[in-house]
Amino acid sequence: MRGLKSKRVLITGGASGIGAATAARFLEEGSKVCVLDRDPEANKKITNDLPTLTAALNADVANLTEVKNAFAEAIHVMGGVDVLINNAGISIRHNFLDISSEEWNKVLAVNLTGVFYVAQTAARHMMPQGSGVILQTASTNGITGYPYYADYNATKAGVIELTKSMALELAPNIRVNAVAPGYVLTPMQRAEYTDAMLDAVNQKIPLRRHARPEEVAALFAFLASDDAQYITGAIYTIDGGETAGALASR
Repeated sequence: MRGLKSKRVLITGGASGIGAATAARFLEEGSKVCVLDRDPEANKKITNDLPTLTAALNADVANLTEVKNAFAEAIHVMGGVDVLINNAGISIRHNFLDISSEEWNKVLAVNLTGVFYVAQTAARHMMPQGSGVILQTASTNGITGYPYYADYNATKAGVIELTKSMALELAPNIRVNAVAPGYVLTPMQRAEYTDAMLDAVNQKIPLRRHARPEEVAALFAFLASDDAQYITGAIYTIDGGETAGALASR
């Protein structure tokens, strides 16, 4: 991709799944990369897996103090931040009637409030420098209804509207877009689904498989690049055609 060499990139939820694949992709493009994750063991592993990583920072995106401290450290070690991949998220599979207030608050704290904390911190850094790109991980769950994930779905719909509002307010200095994956074979997905459940999902996706994290990473790389300079306020689905035929809720 054009324009990614030497870009300074921060990726939240960057120690596994889509975040780790995205870190690897930006390193391949010649970018400087820091990942931010709340799992110290995962941070240790990705540092070993990606030895050219600038740093793996320990922080919980739901904690504003930790976010500010980690962002300051990213600026210190990279000299600034040009691109934010706002990717950290969690999900808990359960019936709507069984969601506890504690679970609801936990999912919203990470998936929506955490996205806001990191995005605002990044934007306050980028505006004075006059440029920047913020890319946020939404989901097809924020576009159409899915059973068993009401809290998660609500947060991803919130990320989509937050993205559009940010794009309007932060233009022309900062471009803001969201990527809305469908089913991606990540450790989080693998932990929640049996083999039979995964196969059932694959049968309803037109391309007959889950996405690979590397495929989502490629979309992030494009949207951060100079090839996407006129793209802002957009939500890109990457779902193998799943939502094209309204199959998601079946």
